[in-house]
Amino acid sequence: MTDHASKAPSDSHAVQGEQVADKHRRLQQQQDEKDAARQKQAQPGGGSGGEGGGSGKADAKHAQQPPPTDLRRHPSQFAEQHHRKPGSEADLDPAPQFLARGYEGSNKLRGQVALITGGDSGIGRAVAVLFAREGAQVAIVYLAEHEDAEDTKRCVEAEGADCLLLPGDVGDSKFCKEAVRRTIERFGKLDILVNNAAFQEHAAKLEDISDERLEETLRTNVHGYFRMARAALPHMKAGAAIINTGSVVGLEGSPELLDYSLTKGAIHTFTKSLARSLLERGIRVNAVAPGPVWTPLNPADRAGEQVARFGQQSDMKRAAQPEELSPAYVFLAAPVCSGYITGIVLPVTGSIGAI
Repeated sequence: MTDHASKAPSDSHAVQGEQVADKHRRLQQQQDEKDAARQKQAQPGGGSGGEGGGSGKADAKHAQQPPPTDLRRHPSQFAEQHHRKPGSEADLDPAPQFLARGYEGSNKLRGQVALITGGDSGIGRAVAVLFAREGAQVAIVYLAEHEDAEDTKRCVEAEGADCLLLPGDVGDSKFCKEAVRRTIERFGKLDILVNNAAFQEHAAKLEDISDERLEETLRTNVHGYFRMARAALPHMKAGAAIINTGSVVGLEGSPELLDYSLTKGAIHTFTKSLARSLLERGIRVNAVAPGPVWTPLNPADRAGEQVARFGQQSDMKRAAQPEELSPAYVFLAAPVCSGYITGIVLPVTGSIGAI
């Protein structure tokens, strides 16, 4: 297990973010202790993965790799590793691929302003980079991963865009309002909201999930999306877009991610309901449902041997890289691409028949 620390901003919302991160680490430790006790009583085996993680049924050495669907090389297995929550992209081995070097921007989002939660790493980081490449200014909300956030800011600025860092807890209504206020204060408006922040922790059975753990999963994954959208909407005009990050486990379920799957199914329904609510206001609401994606989320959840096989249960026999998800967010954000699309859950799962 790795430890990753960096100097944090000193404002009260940043302090609150650090406190929530400490809670996440404590919940993680509780589950790690349950896993260790269970291993003494049962034969070792794999587990289902997070955003569609590894089942553990395939042997990494003998898994048949299908032909690549593009010319980029993406890993099909990873080093064994287990990280402290909330997880740091800087610690992952190998480093996630998020720059989408083959993607050429064409000003699809020129002049727009985007607010991305969970924007410091993983899918959120990749989305921030492509939004900037398409001409948007970007504000990113994150919990306590300050070094990751600074790295993301540098990448966004390298695309020629400005980037505002907003550490804090999306489960807190006051912070959501403050994040929106500071975004508008900096950039003058808000056109795109990407709800992407998430908390995930596995459990072998329902009885292992405490009330505290359930409430934290709901607070981050559902309440955070609801509260951030509620804070943003008074400032969004016709032509604006909200994009929520769902999951393949919200479509198919997961026996070891009961609370997380619950929240992702709720996000899918929230997306469709909010799309209907906002249709007359000209604001589109859609979701992306990723399959397994190589981000800090799963290595900060699963045991090292399961992380090594992460994503091999997908039809493509590997996890996606964040750069393979981010174009879907550009598509749903840009009116020129998806002006006639609202209320959908777009699966990007690496498997056939996700819906």
